[in-house]
Amino acid sequence: MSIRLLSLVAAAALIAGPASAQNYKVGSLEIDQPWTRATPPTAKAGGGFVTITNKGTTPDRLIAVRSAASDKVEIHEMKMDGSVMRMRELDKGVEIPPGATVTLKPGGYHIMFMELKAPFAKDAKVPATLVFEKAGSIDVELVVQAMGAQAPAKH
Repeated sequence: MSIRLLSLVAAAALIAGPASAQNYKVGSLEIDQPWTRATPPTAKAGGGFVTITNKGTTPDRLIAVRSAASDKVEIHEMKMDGSVMRMRELDKGVEIPPGATVTLKPGGYHIMFMELKAPFAKDAKVPATLVFEKAGSIDVELVVQAMGAQAPAKH
C-alpha cells in the first residue's frame, strides 16, 4: 500500500470512528451518544445519559441497565414536587413511544450508577448494557465528559 492510500484509510477511520462509537441500533430503536460525567475520587454514584429514538410502530421500554462499573444500576427520574426536586427509581423503566425520542439527561430521566467500583475519569468509557422490553439488550459505552457537563461534547 502506498503512503497516500494509508493516509486516506487512517483519515477515514478517524472521521468514522467517533460517530459510529456513539450511535447504536437495536430493533427499531436508535441509541445516540451515551455519556456520563467524571466523578470525584470518593464518589459512590454517577449518572448516565442517552437519547433513544423509536423508529418503529409500537412502544418499547428501557427496563434495566447493567454495568460492570458499579454494583447496582437503576433508572431514575428527577422532577419537582412542589418546591422540592425529588429523585426516584422508575420500577417499570422508561417508555419509548413509537415515533418518539426520549432523552435521559441531567435533571430528568437518567441512569443511576450506584456503588461505583472506581471513579469515572474524563475521556474514559463506561461499559453498560441497556435492556429493552421488546428490542432486547445492547452493549454500549458511555463516554465520560468533564465533571458538571450538561451535554456530551460535540465532535
